[in-house]
Amino acid sequence: METSLMQTIDERTRLAGANRLEILLFSLGKGSDTGREEVFGINVFKIREVMQIPEITQAPDMPPGVKGMVCLRGQMIPVIDMAHYVDLNIETPPQILIVTEFNRSTQGFLVDSVEQILRMEWNEIKIPPPMMANTMGGLVTAVTELKDGRIVMVLDVEKILADTSMGLDDESVFEGVEELDSTATIMFADDSSVARNQISRTLDKLGIKYFSAKNGEEAWERMKAFADEAEERGIQVKDIIQLLLTDIEMPGMDGYVLTKKVKEDPRFQGIPIVMHSSLSAEANITIGKSVGVDAYVPKFDPRELTKTIEPFLNIDLSKK
Repeated sequence: METSLMQTIDERTRLAGANRLEILLFSLGKGSDTGREEVFGINVFKIREVMQIPEITQAPDMPPGVKGMVCLRGQMIPVIDMAHYVDLNIETPPQILIVTEFNRSTQGFLVDSVEQILRMEWNEIKIPPPMMANTMGGLVTAVTELKDGRIVMVLDVEKILADTSMGLDDESVFEGVEELDSTATIMFADDSSVARNQISRTLDKLGIKYFSAKNGEEAWERMKAFADEAEERGIQVKDIIQLLLTDIEMPGMDGYVLTKKVKEDPRFQGIPIVMHSSLSAEANITIGKSVGVDAYVPKFDPRELTKTIEPFLNIDLSKK
């Protein structure tokens, strides 16, 4: 099944910079209360393999929604019940395990079935309307419509991982993050509410001013507005924004295209771009460099983020 579902890395990397991606469609089964089968999607880049569910080992003190652990080629990974997190009462037990990789960690998601891989444009994937965004515990981060009229929901998997025990909101992850003597201002873009919250908290602790955007399109509009402001004031844009921090996966415009647009526009000369993503595979780092990214840092480690952006900021080292 893995061979039939997965494409080669070379094939998928050709999508980079073209604002395109491949998503695997999956279902969690029919809801016992609705009788409807919802369709979800996940970026193929995040998937390591798809398989029938192996034997799950129960473990003590697991968070709600974590069914236990499975052993894959000598590695124990947590198994997460996706239906639990979208608050669906499913008629039948799950049949499939989607093994994913985020932030250099591996975990499995229990689902009912997988359908197909679709190649799509990021501009076909939209920010969900407020009514949908507030359903399923606020997990729906993007939506798209299939040719047959069905709506595909892309979930904020980072929020699920945060809720399962990743400790992203734990104050201990910010230990060692101390205020910098810097006058820099950062622009950052991320569609995950969990990521935006952690980035904001990190920059607050560093004493760094910032602007934020929920996706690449919004970030690009903000950057163009900064360029207009700079022209009116007779200064350079880099005098307003000293660093752009961007996620990769975002509805409308992904981080690769945002990077290309900024790097190809002479108005933004001298503004470094750091890619901050849960897609931590080496292939993604290579793609980022190919479109002009100056540095790459995986989520979610405030100390590592600090270490990565610090060299690009205007810091008085004599006061450190």
